[in-house]
Amino acid sequence: MLELIHVAKDYPSPGKAGSFTVLKDITLKVSGGESLAVVGPSGSGKSTLLNIIGALDRPSRGNVLLDGKDLGKLGDSALAKLRSGRIGFVFQLHHLLPQCTVLENVLLPTIAAGNSKLRKQARTRAAEFLERVGLTGLENHRPGELSGGQRQRAAVVRALINKPELLLADEPTGSLDADSAEDISDLLVELNRSEQVTLIVVTHWAKLAEKMEKVLYLADGCLKERTNSE
Repeated sequence: MLELIHVAKDYPSPGKAGSFTVLKDITLKVSGGESLAVVGPSGSGKSTLLNIIGALDRPSRGNVLLDGKDLGKLGDSALAKLRSGRIGFVFQLHHLLPQCTVLENVLLPTIAAGNSKLRKQARTRAAEFLERVGLTGLENHRPGELSGGQRQRAAVVRALINKPELLLADEPTGSLDADSAEDISDLLVELNRSEQVTLIVVTHWAKLAEKMEKVLYLADGCLKERTNSE
């Protein structure tokens, strides 16, 4: 479903000539419906890797293929359409619009997707998902009226509203208390299985990483599968 071939990412060195390499020769294959975690020290490039996978950033070298399609050959508008229709994002901060209700926030991606059939079904799908994540009755509340865990669950529903094939979560439990973090991690695992959505999680939290089928370790720009002894 997803394949990275010799992907590298460079950034200009601040205040001096040249550049520094964040990712080096990353090669990875992810099957449809698989779940995996990417762990590693702060500043190792985990979020950069996730942004490249999600077509939010482009690699300096190498190729990213989604169902065999090379994302590097797509223009910005085509990438935007792909992101809105096939990829869901969950971040450490929920990024819900404070002036909108929970339901309005959840439905926002359906406007960008431009899929009229999906948009007609979106309210029913939103209601079903909000019930599954325990937010029934809070549809007309604004984010400021919710707990941190409730806001993050709403963000997960928003990420899934367009029926993406790939769900990317960047430190989704990082701003939550222990109980809420446990709830969100269990929710992601359950949705990965029930929706058959491919799940890639960047996390510092070992308990979340252990719930994934595979754990990859990123350090010094290189990615390798992590063993139980590491």
